Parts: sequence; structure tokens; C-alpha cells
Amino acid sequence: MSDQSQNRSSKPFLRWAGGKNWLIKYLPDLINDLDFNDYHEPFFGGGSVFFALSPDRAILSDINEELINTYVEVRDNVESVIGVIDEWGVNEKQYYAIRAEEPDDAIRRAARFIYLNRTSFNGIYRVNRKGQYNVPYGKKDGYRFDFQRIRLASDALQGAALFVRSFEESLKDVKAGDLVFLDPPYTVAHNNNGFIEYNKKLFSLEDQFELKKCIDAITELGAFYILTNAHHEVIDELFSRGSIKLSVSRSSTLGGKSARRGSTQEYIFTNIPHARIGE
Repeated sequence: MSDQSQNRSSKPFLRWAGGKNWLIKYLPDLINDLDFNDYHEPFFGGGSVFFALSPDRAILSDINEELINTYVEVRDNVESVIGVIDEWGVNEKQYYAIRAEEPDDAIRRAARFIYLNRTSFNGIYRVNRKGQYNVPYGKKDGYRFDFQRIRLASDALQGAALFVRSFEESLKDVKAGDLVFLDPPYTVAHNNNGFIEYNKKLFSLEDQFELKKCIDAITELGAFYILTNAHHEVIDELFSRGSIKLSVSRSSTLGGKSARRGSTQEYIFTNIPHARIGE
């Protein structure tokens, strides 16, 4: 049984494209009074759902090594990470000096990641062909970091195991009675989502088919899942079989010069009994 943590005030401390803050208000209706054991999130990103639930035990992973290093150091060495960030001012010259660094120290790497994430243009994570972060400054002179939010996130991460690995590897750890939240990069164009072409390189349509196999295996084990995905007929056809399908309309606020703002529809698939979308 999942004995949920009393720390309900933790929130994401990173900005992340495709984040699921919009989903938080729906979680009570999706999960209902479900008792679950371990929590799994193999596309961790900004971690909105994890921080909202604050489960006592979690297995969290992502293919982004710098992202996972940041969470590990925030979990294990939060005051050291904060101390490094606090030494840096926020201005254009400082930003590009830190962006040019290639630190070996894990704590400084984590501090650099958070600094660049919060002060870059729209918080986009993008690297060049050499693997170097190349997002421009976000014109945030004098920005003040919310160190208390980072400390609360550290508290929430104390019961979490963190890994750099594929979703296929991560889902091998799922056991009966566990809860899995899946938020893959969207592959197919839907509602003019400006990040689709970028995400194609991260998560192909073939990956979506592989994800469907993993979901079927989760159900066979007697575990529970929630999947968010693009509102598209290919996704509908692939994931509707054996799932409860829900549709939600939300505001689209993606950044970038090709971004389009307005209303976006997304699918939610789950095998949690009586799951619904409330108002």
C-alpha cells in the first residue's frame, strides 16, 4: 500500500517543455482512492506529477544524463548545489560564462544545469552536435532563485531511485500493484504543437509501438499506468485497446519563435478503474 508523504508542498524547480503542470488538478479523479506500491516515471523531465504525489518510494529515470545528475545532487547534496548557484549573479555576461563551462564536478554540473534552465530563453533544453548546451540568454537580469522550492524538492526525492536509461529498461522494474506515469515526447503532429519536429528525433513512432507493448506488460503484471499522449488518430488507434481513454483540452503555452498559443487537446490513457476527468 502506498503511504503517501506528508510533504504535499513540493513543486518542480525546473522549466521543461511539455511539462504536465496542467494535469495536476485532474490527478484526484484519475487516481481516485487507488492504493499503490512503488511509483515509476521513466520520462521524468520536470517531474510535475511526481512532485504533486510525493510518493514515499519511486523509481525515476530519463535518457538525459545532465537532468538525472541534477536530481541526484539535489537529493543528496542540496545545500552544496544551492551554495554554488548563490555565488553567481544573473546577467548576460555571467550566463554565457557559465554556459561555456564544462565542469567535471557533479555538484557544479547540477548547479549549472539549474542556473541555465531558469535563466535561459524559455527554459528550453537544447544541445548542438557536440553535445554543448546552446540556448541563448533569457534577459533575466537580477532573477532570484527560489531556493526553498529546491529544498522541498530535495525532501520529496529522498525516497527516489534515479537512473539514466531507456523507458524499456526502466519498466522492467515494475511489479504488481505499482503505479506508472508515462509522458513520452509526442511524435505525431497534433493541434499545431511547435515541438513535434524536435521530438521526432527523441521518440519515434516505432518507439510508440514499443511503448504499447510495455503498457500491455504492465497490465499483465497487475500494475497501474497513466499515459499522456498526442490527440491524434494514430495514437488513439494504438493505445485505446485495453485502456480507458480520456480527452482533455488545455491551454498551449509553448515558447520559441515557431510556437503557437491557443487550445490543445491531449489524450490520457489508463487502466485505473473508474478514472475520469473532472472539472
